Amino acid sequence: MGLHGVKAVFFDLDNTLIDTAAAGRRAIEERAPRPLQVISALQSKHRYGEGEARAVCDKVQAKLLKECHDPAKMCITDLRISHWEEAIQETIGGEANRDLAAECYYLWKTTRLQHLTLAEDTRAMLSELRKGLRLLLLTNGDRQTQREKIEACACQPYFDAIVVGGEQKEEKPAPSIFHYCCDLLGVQPAECVMVGDSLDTDIQGGLNAGLKATVWLNKAMTAPVDTAPVPHYIISSVLELPAVLQKMEHSINAKLETDHIASSNE
Repeated sequence: MGLHGVKAVFFDLDNTLIDTAAAGRRAIEERAPRPLQVISALQSKHRYGEGEARAVCDKVQAKLLKECHDPAKMCITDLRISHWEEAIQETIGGEANRDLAAECYYLWKTTRLQHLTLAEDTRAMLSELRKGLRLLLLTNGDRQTQREKIEACACQPYFDAIVVGGEQKEEKPAPSIFHYCCDLLGVQPAECVMVGDSLDTDIQGGLNAGLKATVWLNKAMTAPVDTAPVPHYIISSVLELPAVLQKMEHSINAKLETDHIASSNE
């Protein structure tokens, strides 16, 4: 692998290599043997009803999904404490409680990071792939937040380079960040594959940058909308990637053989 076609694979991080969404839910809802998750803390320490505590957390989750962060205007910590502050005020009323909001945010953040893990079978896959390919982690997001996740899941040893969108001039799906990644690894876009769960950033970005192939991780195997970018391959688990790369290599070798026969017959 890598001799004729693919030389490098770019991986997205969140909900591709690690299950960030599940970690966030567990930080909010998990109870014993970790009784300090946010809902439990709001109930036991601050005497909120379960309905109120859940309402606060649901509002925060909604704010996170719509979050627009400009690091030039506000650090990510202040922004996310504000999410909790607003959610508490919207649910309970009364004066804003910044201290409680900060307590909830740090509890959520700490617990979420504890649950961000790179599964053993994923580690084994990356180790095997790296024997013949250059591997690069390409993640959008705030520099501090993403670096904390990378540290928490200890994925650094599996990659030749790590690129965080918040540290660059442009994030995915801009072609510039993909071309920057190619330059880092000393490869051409036509020698790279992008793997990720987002059609809008990972797949569209890979197409914009002219990569050899895009691989969409679609865990639910839902049908994309008609207007969505069309990935070259679709997988339901990141562990299916080696089979896709092998298939690509076979196709490339078959084409080379056909071209050789054709030229010999001329």
